[in-house]
Amino acid sequence: MEIVPVCTTHVTVPRFGDHYEWNKVTSCIHNILSGQRWIEHYGEITIQTSSSDVCQCKVTFIKAKCWNSNLNEVEGTITDSKGKVVHRLFGKWHEALFCGDPSSATCIWRANSMPVNYEQYYGFTKFAIELNELDPSLKVLLPPTDTRLRVDQRLLEEGNLEAADEQKQRIEELQRDRRRILEENNTSHQPKFFRRSKEGDWVSNHTYWELRKDPGFAHVDFPTLW
Repeated sequence: MEIVPVCTTHVTVPRFGDHYEWNKVTSCIHNILSGQRWIEHYGEITIQTSSSDVCQCKVTFIKAKCWNSNLNEVEGTITDSKGKVVHRLFGKWHEALFCGDPSSATCIWRANSMPVNYEQYYGFTKFAIELNELDPSLKVLLPPTDTRLRVDQRLLEEGNLEAADEQKQRIEELQRDRRRILEENNTSHQPKFFRRSKEGDWVSNHTYWELRKDPGFAHVDFPTLW
């Protein structure tokens, strides 16, 4: 199964006035119906800054042929404003990234070690596991639509597969009901915390953090998602 993102990622660094943007590569899940599933990324990422043309980075995620030696390999270049290559990059996206010639390259990024028993937790990294963490002191500050409050997701994390499947079906029925009501009223969903920019990207409308300060989510009308 191929997953082909069509969005552009944006990161701003106000201190330096930088605005970086890049596309995403294709992700492919192999053997999705068998027990030997594995994921592969391939394609080219172009990283550039809209605030200047001083440099550009292109990284190619190489598509492997089965389990050969170049599995998960990446290679790239950083060019100046005239298109001259000033740095070369190479490595593997799941291990490390190096800059320079192979004989004298410097490691500029290395993946953290995997958590204990990560195979039993869907192969999640430490970062991925922590995304669903819900601290009691934080819970009162979150809107009811926060996915950390999603019941089936929590049950799945805890290993209760049967209950998770029941909740998933209930949640999907709620989703179908909301879609039906929108269609009957000839209306569309209106995001609360995002707006569409002139370029077509979704950007924050800066209301989330203001509401969270009070906290004011208790006074906001939300659909029942979970």
